[in-house]
Amino acid sequence: MPLEYMGGAFATLDDVDVKGKRVIVRFDLNSPVGKDGEILDDSRIVEAAATLRELCDRGAAVVALSHQGRPLEDDFVSLEKHASLLARHSGVDVGFVMDVVGPEALRTVASLRPGEAVLLDNTRIVSEDYIEAEGRVHARGIMVSRLSKLASIYVNEAFSASHRSQASIVGFPYVLPSAGGRILEREIRALNRAVTSGERPKVVVLGGAKLKDAVKIVDYLTSSGVADEVLTTGLVGLLFLYARGYRLTRDVANLLARKGGEEAITKARRIVEEGRRVRAPLDFVVEVGDKTYIKPADELTEGVPKDIGPSTVEYFGAKMRGARVIVMRGPAGVIEDARFRRGTVELVKAALSSGAYTVFGGGHFRAILRELPDHLKSRVGHLSTGGGALLYYLSGRPLPGVKALVDSAKIFKLV
Repeated sequence: MPLEYMGGAFATLDDVDVKGKRVIVRFDLNSPVGKDGEILDDSRIVEAAATLRELCDRGAAVVALSHQGRPLEDDFVSLEKHASLLARHSGVDVGFVMDVVGPEALRTVASLRPGEAVLLDNTRIVSEDYIEAEGRVHARGIMVSRLSKLASIYVNEAFSASHRSQASIVGFPYVLPSAGGRILEREIRALNRAVTSGERPKVVVLGGAKLKDAVKIVDYLTSSGVADEVLTTGLVGLLFLYARGYRLTRDVANLLARKGGEEAITKARRIVEEGRRVRAPLDFVVEVGDKTYIKPADELTEGVPKDIGPSTVEYFGAKMRGARVIVMRGPAGVIEDARFRRGTVELVKAALSSGAYTVFGGGHFRAILRELPDHLKSRVGHLSTGGGALLYYLSGRPLPGVKALVDSAKIFKLV
């Protein structure tokens, strides 16, 4: 069934007939890579494998695309090992070509038969795929022009990269009938429910250190009335305390300025002055030297706050009780250190015990949820794969990759 998105709709895999057709699928197989090139976490590849398997079982010939890392950085590597893992997890014999739009890639794609699959190399070795431009502009580029001539359908299965307006994400929908894959479909359905459904109250818990994005999210959620309560933790919580005039140490104030800049601080102050429903922590676990202390928010005169304290856990837990929808994005503390993990774990438990529909965003939650007892794990509504894409959605900004699917549905009359 077609899926609504920002006043439009796009096709899903249920709306397209792939049998006997070559299908270009843009996955996001981008994964942490070790010094020896080994893939350290293959969770994205595992999820992509299910879609690959479905398409091959339905008689499609699959041309898989993905990026990995950024040019000239350590994780900018070939996708050869990704292909092996994709084959292992899907049960499909996935070929690999060390090429994207050159003669070998085009010959291999042209020779694919129904039920077969190939993964082309890192799309970002083609400069077009690291340039932001409108979809109709990318549709005229070399990557889209060459590959689209050999295919009949395009599938976007890269929700986590759909905030990018790059060739492999936004170009194909303007020249090929296009659909959202299963991962993208699940993400949009979950986020539509979390943000646009009439279920109330909605509580959003925002933590982490991405201050510019977090302030945009708070501004949108509170000005639009999407959220009934926004609870801030981590560096985001410290920013809103600072905006309220709380005294912080010079090191913390400098960190806020460096991470968020004057724009984020000014916007946070405006949100506070307008009296919007944004809650800041009551207390923190503070590291002073090699010791830790519980300090109220108005006594942060030394040390570095590393986690929310017990009073905040209790206060925020009470805010979550009775909620119908809870969205959590970013950790409450420095969870890499076991001493500062408790706040995040307790908030996750409170969310899952509330009876609300829960959406978790950010890789930090994957590890935490894995450690919880089964009766709590079973209550997870949705664990998002999106990083920047999730931030875009929560801040009300259109996702170029999904908007392109909506446009494609209109162009090719798919919905």
